[in-house]
Amino acid sequence: MDPPNEFPDDFSSFPPIPFALFVPPENPIPNPNSIAGPIPNTVENPSSAHLLSFSVPKKRRRGRPHRVATSFQLPLIPNGALNGNGNGLASSSSSLSAHSTRHNVANPSSSARTVPDISDEIIVINKDSTAEALIALSAGFPADSLTEEEIDFGVIRVIGGIEQVNYILIRNHIIARWRENVSNWVTKEMFVDSIPKHYHSLLDSTYKYLVSHGYINFGVAPAIKEKIPAEPSKPHVIVIGAGLAGLAAARQMMRFGFKVTVLEGRKRAGGRVYTKKMEGGIRVSAAADLGGSVLTGTLGNPLGIVARQLGDVLHKVRDKCPLYSLDGKPVDADMDMKVEAAFNRLLDKASTLRQLMGGVSVDVSLGAALETFWDAVNAEETNLFNWHLANLEYANAGLISKLSLAFWDQDDPYDMGGDHCFLPGGNGRLVQALAENVPILYERVVNTVRYGSDGVQVIAGNQVFKGDMALCTVPLGVLKSGSIKFNPELPQRKLDGIKRLGFGLLNKVAMLFPHVFWGTDLETFGHLSDDPSRRGEFFLFYSYATVAGGPLLIALVAGEAAHKFETMPPTDAVTRVIQILKGIYEPQGITVPEPIQTICTRWGSDPFSLGSYSNVAVGASGDDYDILAESVGDGRLFFAGEATNRRYPATMHGAFLSGLREAANMAHYANARALRIKINRNPSKNAHSCASVLADLFREPDLEFGSFSVIFGRRNADPKSTAVLRVTFNEPRKKSHDSSNPDQPHSNKLLFQQLQSHFNQQQQLHVYTLLSRQQALDLREVRGGDEMRLNYLCENLGVKLVGRKGLGPTADSVIALIKAERGNRKPASTALALKSGTSKLKAGNLKKKLVRRAKIIRAGNGSAPSANSNLVNGKVSDETTTSQAPSSTLGPGKLGEVLYIFLSLYAY
Repeated sequence: MDPPNEFPDDFSSFPPIPFALFVPPENPIPNPNSIAGPIPNTVENPSSAHLLSFSVPKKRRRGRPHRVATSFQLPLIPNGALNGNGNGLASSSSSLSAHSTRHNVANPSSSARTVPDISDEIIVINKDSTAEALIALSAGFPADSLTEEEIDFGVIRVIGGIEQVNYILIRNHIIARWRENVSNWVTKEMFVDSIPKHYHSLLDSTYKYLVSHGYINFGVAPAIKEKIPAEPSKPHVIVIGAGLAGLAAARQMMRFGFKVTVLEGRKRAGGRVYTKKMEGGIRVSAAADLGGSVLTGTLGNPLGIVARQLGDVLHKVRDKCPLYSLDGKPVDADMDMKVEAAFNRLLDKASTLRQLMGGVSVDVSLGAALETFWDAVNAEETNLFNWHLANLEYANAGLISKLSLAFWDQDDPYDMGGDHCFLPGGNGRLVQALAENVPILYERVVNTVRYGSDGVQVIAGNQVFKGDMALCTVPLGVLKSGSIKFNPELPQRKLDGIKRLGFGLLNKVAMLFPHVFWGTDLETFGHLSDDPSRRGEFFLFYSYATVAGGPLLIALVAGEAAHKFETMPPTDAVTRVIQILKGIYEPQGITVPEPIQTICTRWGSDPFSLGSYSNVAVGASGDDYDILAESVGDGRLFFAGEATNRRYPATMHGAFLSGLREAANMAHYANARALRIKINRNPSKNAHSCASVLADLFREPDLEFGSFSVIFGRRNADPKSTAVLRVTFNEPRKKSHDSSNPDQPHSNKLLFQQLQSHFNQQQQLHVYTLLSRQQALDLREVRGGDEMRLNYLCENLGVKLVGRKGLGPTADSVIALIKAERGNRKPASTALALKSGTSKLKAGNLKKKLVRRAKIIRAGNGSAPSANSNLVNGKVSDETTTSQAPSSTLGPGKLGEVLYIFLSLYAY
């Protein structure tokens, strides 16, 4: 028996991610690990609401999904309340809120503006709205609120209110309708008759969002493949990596009409999902999943949907999982249950501890907490406890001594729910179907990625691939190694996130036997160790005999043992596994035969993975998944993969969903650039259009303080990304907590008052500038009122305020990008329009509005400004006239440099 020296490349079975959504008590203890808030109730009287409950496994019990499952409760929407006149739910609709799970520390004040809606009815689509809500929930949507992604897309005009209720009902109905037959292409016309005509615009928005973001009409069904155009009509996209994330994105981008090239370093597709055919002559063979193998949760799992499209029936991993002691004897059932219950109580204590510790828990490991609490009575209990620790390290692909106490289970609230399943024939069947007709170039090892305003260059060996955008889907282990050079270097924020997140290891020994000697009545059984450092060595066995096509058994190696396994000779590893199996079955009178073929994985040594899957290490948090997902280079370089998916990390479906997510993001950026090009080609024709777009965007600014407001791209959290600042003069003064000191030596109060008084009280003046996102955040923190902010803007940042037309083509690009990102959101309300200080003028009044005069304020020394100090892109607007003010008007707080305000205002 000589195991081959073949080192396949893949994730071993992905861990389950638990469903921990629940309705909490009224005054819960703040939890630093709580990412998603409570589900708002959608009925008027929560105490009388019926709750639909079911149980799902938690990540902590990876090998035993039947034990101590957490309870999930969904508020039932009374069908009687969903009537045409809006009674019942209408009065409680004000409680609906924008639900956002992504916490952006760089933009703490970015939130959707909540304004009451004026819609007057709740539409009736389907009597069983609760069942449809459950289906949508399994796809990742909250029961009665919006995701941040929906808010950014602008699915509705106003957050909260009846329109939001109706959007959710339409969204849930479309998703449920598609799930009835996932092999069909669901069209918008299918829903026209069931939705009132005055809500057809809402139907348009909902359908466009669900299709573009891959929540419906995705996969490999013939009806969906037919939608891929024969010839691409959009720019070239380069995808690095042909794993599940890369394949999902590539197929989606091809359907959007983009030209796609996938570069894969291996000789095969699938990445860390790898099904290897093992053979023992003509009669014996089996398909072994050497990487990702378990579909963890089938409720809403997109890979389960792809399997349905292929006509496959998933095989449930049954609950039975007996454990065996060192001597091969079964562990006493009562002892087993006792220790498992104690282990779960320890995890609960650790959860309580992190709440009491607050922010300090970020720097503490889960292992330190568990080992502090554990107090074993005897050696057998200790061995059982260590088995559960190995099981936990398997679930997280990481040592508990390195897992974050605060955030190790941050993804628990988003578990798909449902059974854990195997796909008969292996997950390679999914890979094969997804890779069909996708242009993949194999054995192209990428070493350099260059990105800039004109596109990307991806270098693999001596070949250079040029494209409009690139998507990097390589594993976190590869990013950590630095084997791919990025030019320019990735932002420090992303580099820090890559460093903080953990990337663990799980290995397998796959064994093909001449026959099944272990029985077919179970899929899993475990083995205990008396050495804590070897507790993860062959601690859990998976039987694939019922799904692999042959007598296949796989032993798992987790934790510290998985790292030692990398250097263990394959023959020694197999010998050790056979000894364990003989110790279990020979006392039962069962002969354990020699395996026909064996394979030992080495995921840590594989240069294309360098590990198995991600975890939240000490010092990291769920935010780091979001940081890894951020695009860089103003929409040129994107990132996908399980380590970019905050909700579903370390799973195959998490990788797949991240690919669909980035396909939508890349399409938005491409559309924004197309819009910018269109504007640049017809500047005069589109002048009014640009002004209207800018005015509409500032109705809901991302930051607003005093007379200053800021808009920026919400999908790009890079502090250096470009933002647009607007300063409004003659706006009614707002109440502010800023303390303005009249004796402040550098206050420029007189300057600000002069600018304010230059216009009458009936008209507002807007001036603009471009600055970085971080500069905008710093400006917001300046104390002393608007006068001090203006002083900081001019003296510290050295920027010049200009009229809208003076912003130039760079600003047009930024504005178009923000507009495309937010979708076609309409003005929120008349009140908001008035508040923003912009009003639409009749077309007849747009021609040559009266040019307003601004004062050129000279420096205190009376010297004339330099010849180019008033340039905007090298030119002075020929529509701007200026007059000089005496230098004495500056008062004691004189500016260090001249402030020029160019006003070339047409639309406002």
